[in-house]
Amino acid sequence: MPRLPTKADLPSSLTLSIIPPPSTASSSSSSTTTPTHVLLLLHGLGDTHDPFTRLAAQLALPGTVCIALRALTPLPFDLPGFHWGDDILFDEASGGMDVDTGFNKASEVVATRIIRDVLVQKCAFRTDEILIYGFGQGGMVGLAAARKLQEEKSFFGGVITIGGPLAEGSRKKEAEEKCKTPVLVLGGSSRSLITVSAARRIKESFGDVQFVQWKRAGDGMPSNREEMLPIMQFFAKRLRSRAPRGTVEIS
Repeated sequence: MPRLPTKADLPSSLTLSIIPPPSTASSSSSSTTTPTHVLLLLHGLGDTHDPFTRLAAQLALPGTVCIALRALTPLPFDLPGFHWGDDILFDEASGGMDVDTGFNKASEVVATRIIRDVLVQKCAFRTDEILIYGFGQGGMVGLAAARKLQEEKSFFGGVITIGGPLAEGSRKKEAEEKCKTPVLVLGGSSRSLITVSAARRIKESFGDVQFVQWKRAGDGMPSNREEMLPIMQFFAKRLRSRAPRGTVEIS
């Protein structure tokens, strides 16, 4: 049976928060302290893990330990926040930072150093009991990590990406099979990074993809129950369908 990961299990170079399942937080009984799933939360460009730490507590997914991870590299020029990219590039047209600057290092940390080395080998989770929730660059890292895991013929329980398209370096090569990790992609009806071409690239690389287009502009985080509903439905389906060790219900 899997066990609750601790900060001592994880590389000391990483900054993160571990949010135990609701039952673990409210009870000292050993029968309620064994998590069945893991949810990794990955913030967007220029943010930290703190808002996602609060989000994990608010989600309170039954039997699910959440890990909110801070991106690996601080922004330059004393700007606040962190980023997931291999580099920092600026868009000549807009003057803003380019979102897709490669995620080889970040996907290696997530897929190998956290998931394979710790959650699977130390804590005895299966990869299909692990889900990723990412915003912007965080969602791109989640998709990149799923593609990396596919190389080992494994897959996650699911990836939710809000406004995070598939990075150019993570696209399926012609001879490769589609990734089996189920994906939920969300974005705004306009001014979204989930463009028609971005959606096509995701469908070309993943075999099980659901797209949700919000009735508003932009790719911000969900702001109401209607926008949050497909996310909770995805959680409910994935936490049940990947849990032959014991089903989990979300009311």
